[in-house]
Amino acid sequence: MESSPMCLRRTDLRHVRNICILAHVDHGKTTLADHLIASYGGGVLHPKQAGKLRFMDYLDEEQRRAITMKSSSIALQYKHHFINLIDSPGHMDFCSEVSTAARLSDGALVLVDAVEGVHIQTHAMLRQAWIEKLTPCLVLNKIDRLICELRLSPLEAYNRLVRIIHEVNGIVSAYKSEKYLSDVDSLLSTSSSSGGYADEPNYEQLIDDDNDEDTFQPQKGNVVFACALDGWGFKIHDFADFYAFKLGASSSTLEKALWGPRYFNAKTKMIVGKKGISSVAKARPMFVQFILEPLWQVFQATLEADGEKRSVLEKLIKSFNLSIPPRELQHRDPKAVLQAVLSRWLPLSDAVLSMVIKCMPDPVSAQPLRISKLLPKRSGLDNEENSDVLLEAESVRRSVEACDCSPSAPSLVFVSKMFTVPVKMLPRGEFSNSSIDESSSDDVFLAFARIFSGVIYSGQKIFVLSSLYDPTKLESNQKHLQEAELQALYLMMGQGLKPVASAKAGNIVAIRGLGQHILKTATLSSTVNAWPFSSMVFQVAPTL
Repeated sequence: MESSPMCLRRTDLRHVRNICILAHVDHGKTTLADHLIASYGGGVLHPKQAGKLRFMDYLDEEQRRAITMKSSSIALQYKHHFINLIDSPGHMDFCSEVSTAARLSDGALVLVDAVEGVHIQTHAMLRQAWIEKLTPCLVLNKIDRLICELRLSPLEAYNRLVRIIHEVNGIVSAYKSEKYLSDVDSLLSTSSSSGGYADEPNYEQLIDDDNDEDTFQPQKGNVVFACALDGWGFKIHDFADFYAFKLGASSSTLEKALWGPRYFNAKTKMIVGKKGISSVAKARPMFVQFILEPLWQVFQATLEADGEKRSVLEKLIKSFNLSIPPRELQHRDPKAVLQAVLSRWLPLSDAVLSMVIKCMPDPVSAQPLRISKLLPKRSGLDNEENSDVLLEAESVRRSVEACDCSPSAPSLVFVSKMFTVPVKMLPRGEFSNSSIDESSSDDVFLAFARIFSGVIYSGQKIFVLSSLYDPTKLESNQKHLQEAELQALYLMMGQGLKPVASAKAGNIVAIRGLGQHILKTATLSSTVNAWPFSSMVFQVAPTL
């Protein structure tokens, strides 16, 4: 992580990712976040504490109940990429926090427990990601439980994983079909209301948009198989690279073959389908033969005190050129040995973050995809009185769509929630030139926000627009329009804050100075001639 607080301003937007973690409660969101932070959080969390500390759960109540109750953000530096990671709750009582995380993100890591499978909140999380037009990736977590608890064979585990992925894809396909039917109804109503003189509805475009291809496909790299608690995980690509040389095939060919009904004929050294094998009942898909069976062997060699099986472990360490200290291999607890081997062989953070970089869009690519949800086009407002206002509002919308981060671009920011932090948590030196009255309160309000256009800076005057603000009715909209000063900007680091002088479009920040102006959500704009962002959608009402 760059030590300079100006890193947000200098970061190339093509190297930025804004992502959230969504899952049913206890499926491993915060544990996964711990490992990502321990690996690429700039040293704020020691790797040995990952999965135990629950770094993103900074509230005492969260630690006591061992569940996430508030969404929180942290900045990670992975290779040359800057990743804003938002952890969110999994319990339905905190659905507003999930909406907060989804609105500020462009991609979503959807976690599913490989034993428990899809739960009701998994449905809700997938719908939230779909509504907010996020690009999802799937993490099948707790793969170790298939081995240690359910005692499944590699083939049985494979069949279970296939069913879960099929079920998750079915949920997303249902949302696609729902949208398709809605779009058809909309086109038909538009056509009929025009008296039949309008152009024919573009059904071909709808068919193109409603691509039947499954959303989650391991062979395309947007699925990770993981055990977040022990810090290991893999994509098919990780094994394809290794086996490509041994089998004399290209990595891209193996990626396609390592999932689904593809088999390796040892006699002919050929990859074949079901028709190319003599007995389907006895045949093992390549995913089973080349990925799950070696993984099962490592578990058996480590957890079963058998000298012959232990040699399998030594062979694997040698073949993958793993560097593991002898003292870790000689540990009395076989589970500690297993974790030491697997976390080095298949590091979880690298598998997940490489998937994020490859499969999730940067802000420049994402905002054109999300603009129809963020700032829907307004119709029926054209008249001479409003023409200048509407022209500027449309210009602001185009800036958001393009993720224009130039200093001359209009600033448009969405505040998804207000949260409090103790005054003592603010970085040192913050009191010398600020308006905080320490004696009046122990806490200070910060806005959890994303910049969608332009640049904002500490000390800037800005307009606060409520969700009901209408720029064409400025005189009657005074109660929906306020002016405020951005007293300070912070880069969020989970439990900590780093002050930044400015931040540009595509980034997520905390803002001080809006506590008297915003209750829950709002739009910040450098011009009064702008439409507010659309309101967030909440999947369920809290259970009281």
